[in-house]
Amino acid sequence: MPTVILMDVSLSMTRPVSVDGSEEFQRKNLAVHGLNMLFEHMASNYRLEFTALMAFSSLWELLVPFTRDYNALQEALSNLEDYDKTCLELALQGVSSVVQQEWGSAGPCQLQMTDALENLEELLRISGGDGQIFTVDGPLCMKSVQAMFGMLIDRAYSPFHAVLHCGNLSSNVQVFPRPEPVVVDDEVEPIPRAVSTDLEIVGFIEIADISSPPVISRHLVLPIPVNKEVDDVGAGATDELEEEPSASQMAGKSPNFCVLLHGSLKVEGMVALVQLGPEWFGMLYSQADSKKKSNLMMSLFEPGPNPLPWLGKITHLGPVSEAAENPYGEDDSKSPFPVQPQVKRSYAQNVTVWIKASGLQTDVQKILRNARKLPDKTQTFYKELNRLRKAALAFGFWELLKGVAELLERECTMLPDSAHPDAAFQLSHAAHQLKLASSGDSQYAAFDHNIVPMHTDFSS
Repeated sequence: MPTVILMDVSLSMTRPVSVDGSEEFQRKNLAVHGLNMLFEHMASNYRLEFTALMAFSSLWELLVPFTRDYNALQEALSNLEDYDKTCLELALQGVSSVVQQEWGSAGPCQLQMTDALENLEELLRISGGDGQIFTVDGPLCMKSVQAMFGMLIDRAYSPFHAVLHCGNLSSNVQVFPRPEPVVVDDEVEPIPRAVSTDLEIVGFIEIADISSPPVISRHLVLPIPVNKEVDDVGAGATDELEEEPSASQMAGKSPNFCVLLHGSLKVEGMVALVQLGPEWFGMLYSQADSKKKSNLMMSLFEPGPNPLPWLGKITHLGPVSEAAENPYGEDDSKSPFPVQPQVKRSYAQNVTVWIKASGLQTDVQKILRNARKLPDKTQTFYKELNRLRKAALAFGFWELLKGVAELLERECTMLPDSAHPDAAFQLSHAAHQLKLASSGDSQYAAFDHNIVPMHTDFSS
């Protein structure tokens, strides 16, 4: 995720730090040294990270917008100027503005600050506790600052390396950004679950079958050459190594399973289901950035054996060749998904929902239209009446029952002389039953109770 560096350039950072037997530094010099250490690490091990540099005192300033050019960030650090007092509130408002303008309000972002503030713990508590404070261990000096930034790098900016397996094939990969541990809230004793460094592909499935599933995070999967080395060339060895290919050039010519997988998924229009840990799965797929460029991506599902209900349990899936008959049909005209549940779910029932006033008005008008066609529409009238009655009882909408009862009584008084005598009896009976239900009487307000047509001696 993107990183914002918030550098304090107030007068407090110009205070000298002197240690016996060493050169005198300002606090600002120590902070710049630590940030340079962080930028050098990110330039060599975390190059895909977008980083912005901001300075603040009583006001704030964006020195370098989000970039992957770490030389520009280091150059801006070397040209810092000193200003007046510290105002953290305005600085945080500036961070919010910069992040939302670049990434929107839903994008997560890491914030690194370079001043020891007394209210940092309270700030973390207010923000939800997602954060950590790194402090200098021992006297404030160059060595202790290096150790502190080393802890920060290990915690937040160490690359996540894993081995991707598929049968007898495997490939060393880097997952970026590094997957964070996930806590399952519905467990009795929640324990953070971390993605395993051994990623096992358990099968392949068509994109149309997996559709667009809910995921908790998305990551780039990058191949790592087996013989990757950092060339450290001395002055006298330059001519000798120019004749031999470098380690990175040799790695680019060697076959890599990760590249094969990416190309296959892209051509075949499929995704690979990958196991991230015990009862935790994700998917690998090809995502295009443009018409000519695409990347191998990995999305993490919610932990559990059944993350996608329409697929059923992941462990119950198997090869098409082992099925008694092709579940997709001979001409791919059908699909085995979604898997039908054994128990009919509550949301699959014919439930009345009134999201807008127009929906409620439509249901009431339907009852009145059938009421004017009694006795021919007796069964339909009572069916719609009972549907509305149950919904009103479920929502505690007693006033609706009284209102519909009054409408039915009004319809009864407005019946023409040519109307069937049974219509008046049925309307009066239905209105009386609704009034009893609105009173809360346990006998007539029971949810499972249905209003049945009144038995009369009239024949149509």
